Amino acid sequence: MGNKKWYGLFALMFAFLLILSACGSSETVTDNGNDSGDTTTDSNSTSDSSSDSNTDEKKEPIKIGVLASTTGPLETYGKQTIRGFELGLHYATGGTMEVNGHPIEFIVEDTETKPEVAIQKATKLLEEDEVDFLVGSSSSGDTLAVLPLAEEYEKIMVVEPAVADSITGSEWNKYIFRTARNSSQDAVAGAAAIAGDGVKIATLAPDSAFGHDGIAAFKEAAEKLGSEIIHEEFADPAATDFTSNIQKIIDAKPDYLFVVWAGANSPWNQISDMKVQDRGIKISTGAPDIAALTTMNALVGMEGFSVYYHTLPSNEINDWLVEEHKKRHNGEVPDLFTPGGMSAAIAIVEAIKKTEGSTDAEALISAMEGMSFETPKGTMTFRAEDHQALQTLYAIRLEKVDGVDYPVPVLMRELSPEETAPPIRNN
Repeated sequence: MGNKKWYGLFALMFAFLLILSACGSSETVTDNGNDSGDTTTDSNSTSDSSSDSNTDEKKEPIKIGVLASTTGPLETYGKQTIRGFELGLHYATGGTMEVNGHPIEFIVEDTETKPEVAIQKATKLLEEDEVDFLVGSSSSGDTLAVLPLAEEYEKIMVVEPAVADSITGSEWNKYIFRTARNSSQDAVAGAAAIAGDGVKIATLAPDSAFGHDGIAAFKEAAEKLGSEIIHEEFADPAATDFTSNIQKIIDAKPDYLFVVWAGANSPWNQISDMKVQDRGIKISTGAPDIAALTTMNALVGMEGFSVYYHTLPSNEINDWLVEEHKKRHNGEVPDLFTPGGMSAAIAIVEAIKKTEGSTDAEALISAMEGMSFETPKGTMTFRAEDHQALQTLYAIRLEKVDGVDYPVPVLMRELSPEETAPPIRNN
């Protein structure tokens, strides 16, 4: 009778061990290449399962907090950045979503294009989610508000797509790296298109850090080329009526109107309605995203610059981005800020490879200063002095192209990273 008890107990224990073994042999792979549609609280992580019985215990995940405007006037920019960032992680890890054995997770928080909200969301990412990196944001104002937190918590922040010069200038700290171009890089490209001896230029921009930094940088670049800035006009960033702003520009009688703008509430329709070009004033600007290009049919022939349009770069990574974006997003092509999001993700993965998986801030700074990496826009390099990524921009002309219902930025010439290198402003 005692032996039967022992045999029964042994059988029960053996069955229990078999159950434990079966439970421990499966891992979930969540990356299916689909767009979830949820961008405000999205947490994406993937990891490869392995049948190797000798595989070490899974390493801790590397967490990235992405700050973006997924609502508000810069909503489209935020969503472009997020799409690009996810594609960048996929590309840089060869589809594994792992680097040096660490699964990569990213968490998206909506800043609502409000600096006070950006601070709250960044604090939540740093304290509750314990992220290893911050990325963002769509707005320069949001980004400037968050920069001190990167320093306080000693975490690397990769700035994308905010462009205000002060981010890598007066407000910079050593934890800040920027894959986005800055206002001075835009300014060099914009000035190269129109400035020259005796050319009179008026400017229009939003009354914001983005607008003021952009115009200040453009003015400096244009004056170096011999132009005179005869009028500067700053409008409410949330404005929908630009009549009074445009009338002041008309009254100034410039040769060119150079426009710096971001957001869905663009002034292009009113510039056309008020027949600015019919008055002998030529328009120039950075070619915006596709939604804004659809409002610019009256500006066909305009010469300016572009940060990105999917047909401008010629390299394998951009080809991959265009094709993969079409596959994942119902045939849509990547837009203005999609490659920036991808570049930020690639930069982070390449930095982690260089540190062999370490997310220690000092190790990352050492690895990233002077680091070159390949992107959809070609080679970018983090300048050691201010961590601004030097990169290619494009001199373009807006032209009508068969089969496209908006003016298309057509390449006049590439502006090299050396040519568009901005002044170092972080003292």
